[in-house]
Amino acid sequence: MTSRVPGTLPPTDPRGGDVPVTPPPAVPRVRGNDYTVLDPPALGAWAPTLRVSVVIPAYNGQQALDLVLAGLAAQTYPAELTEVIVVDNGSSPALRLPPIRPPGTRLITCATPGRANARNAGLAAATGDVVHWLDSDVIPDRHEVEAHMRWHHQAPYLVVTGYLRFTTAALPSPDVVASGDLAALFEPAEPHEWLVDLVARTNGLTEASGRAFSLHVGGATSVGRLLIERAGPMDEELALGQDTEMGYRLAQAGAVFVPEPLACGYHLGPSMRMRDKRLIDRVSHATIADRVPPYRWLRTHPTRQWKVPYLEVVVEAAGYEDTRATVDAVLAGTVPDVSVLLVGPFDTLVPERRAPLTDPSLDLALIRGHFAYEARVRLVAAPPERVAPFRLCLPAGWLPGEDTLARLLDLAVDDGHGLVGVLLSESPEGLAVARLERRSAFSRAAFFASTPLDDAVDDVSGTLWTDAETWGFVPADDATPPKGRRMAYRARLETEAELARLNKEAERLRAQVAKWREESARWRKSAVDLRREVGTLRREVSSLKSSRLRTVIKRISVRLPRRPDDAQPLP
Repeated sequence: MTSRVPGTLPPTDPRGGDVPVTPPPAVPRVRGNDYTVLDPPALGAWAPTLRVSVVIPAYNGQQALDLVLAGLAAQTYPAELTEVIVVDNGSSPALRLPPIRPPGTRLITCATPGRANARNAGLAAATGDVVHWLDSDVIPDRHEVEAHMRWHHQAPYLVVTGYLRFTTAALPSPDVVASGDLAALFEPAEPHEWLVDLVARTNGLTEASGRAFSLHVGGATSVGRLLIERAGPMDEELALGQDTEMGYRLAQAGAVFVPEPLACGYHLGPSMRMRDKRLIDRVSHATIADRVPPYRWLRTHPTRQWKVPYLEVVVEAAGYEDTRATVDAVLAGTVPDVSVLLVGPFDTLVPERRAPLTDPSLDLALIRGHFAYEARVRLVAAPPERVAPFRLCLPAGWLPGEDTLARLLDLAVDDGHGLVGVLLSESPEGLAVARLERRSAFSRAAFFASTPLDDAVDDVSGTLWTDAETWGFVPADDATPPKGRRMAYRARLETEAELARLNKEAERLRAQVAKWREESARWRKSAVDLRREVGTLRREVSSLKSSRLRTVIKRISVRLPRRPDDAQPLP
């Protein structure tokens, strides 16, 4: 199949010869998950060119399937650009194609049970530029496919999810669905509360680039074919959680996730999650943790390893001592789910048996011997395809501090950087740098072949350069040996004991403060009583002074001589 996704057409006539053709338009660059920079056309006001494959896995439920196909038969997207693949996943009796269906509808079978197996069978049969997952109990609105596809004509790395509403209305006939108004048939209905809440909390997912992949809902999502080819099919080992796990891999392949309210569909009855959320979480969380590193709350164990590490560190093998010191420092850090890729010609190494001390490949042999049985270290000839969401390229001889890698990861996650570069040293021989690379940013940048990769990463995610000292990188000669787990355990016990002592002392001080407060309250009460007594005494003194003054005045007046004119005649 020749893809017609924008940005993938050849610059010359594909029939051969020298006839020039118009080059494809430049692929737009979306930063983070801010798809609002794109400008999709209004419904009915554009001319589509991309083909879409609608894949419907089904197990029994013939009546519901008939309604789904009737809804697809009424779509506004051109029928000649649409194929529908129904995958019968072992139904009994076998499913059949009803009379009302899109003209390009096929029915295939998948005997292996499981939605992932059925979807992968449909994916293998699909020929479209876009794959649209649709459940066999979701009836699409007549504009549903067009609402999806108007986005996919904007960029080749989009994942578009429609809005489902869950209805318990009585089922109509297929001919009514094909010609009627679905809202009139199925309302009132409940929204997909989790999806609506996620979109509302993240400003339409534009502020949730690290978690946007959760929007990949298998019952109502469309994906550009190039993205699926890069991410791979659904994980058939999973019993539940396949949609989320594939959404994560699509994100690592460079996807931008778009919620599209105009792509509406009605789900017949409540979803499985609505019925049994607690049990579903119990089952899916047990296996999703191994495969989706950004779900940090599922990786709380302090030391265990996971199928997909959070960080992979690439170290070019150099001298034995320098290489060993760097790798040991990485493994001794506070990031437990880390793997190391030691790059060197290990596959061609033939150790010298007779004179090993003069072997020109002695250092390489020592490196292989030292790390051959360390589960977190892989000896490779060249860096393989990225697996972890983050990759650190670190030269041998430079050691991160115990918490350096965790701090760098926090910086990249919190600020959304696609590349964090650390200048380690500068010499006449050149620069020594460490590079922390976000896989999803580099995958999206790969869509823009005309631009240097680092520049494209800066466009879609941003870059930051910093210095070694700030983040705790030191040369091997200046490093202190990493602490062993026993030392860390003892240090933790000492810290916990000191914390318990300080808590006890704080409790004693709080009790003492409470006691002082009680005494202070008594003192305040005594002071109030004393002030009252003083006031009473002052009033009494004042009264006494006044009474005594009158007495003294009276006595003085008695003793004073009378005036002459007041004298009485002698008898």
